[in-house]
Amino acid sequence: MKTLRLEYSKLSPQAYAGLIATNKALDYSSLGKELIELVNLRVSQINGCAFCLEMHAKSSREGGVPDAKIDSVAGWRVSAHFSERERAALHWAESLAHVDQTHAPDDAYESLKAHFSDAEISDLTFVIALMSAFNRLAIGMRQ
Repeated sequence: MKTLRLEYSKLSPQAYAGLIATNKALDYSSLGKELIELVNLRVSQINGCAFCLEMHAKSSREGGVPDAKIDSVAGWRVSAHFSERERAALHWAESLAHVDQTHAPDDAYESLKAHFSDAEISDLTFVIALMSAFNRLAIGMRQ
């Protein structure tokens, strides 16, 4: 078991509260909890955050997402478990998680437009950015 390096939520309470407030605001997005959790899982897989993977897999299961779908998030491109909407979101999530390599390509962005409103694309981008922030806190502080 790892020892927490710093209690970042207590040491930086206003900053942490801002992240939590953003997370709660996204609960009201029309994206839906299932899609948000799938994106959170994929971003956490890419970033290697075991704490976040466990949390979001559990949340997905509690929300009724089938185990087979959760188990195949990393292979979404070849899995029959994902809708075109989910595929577009996961493509965007991967593009932003690897932004140093992909530079958020136009094809990943354009594929969103067939399935999401502008507000939903904005919300989805916040979901991805926020999950990346939480991953870095959890990994960096050994949560």
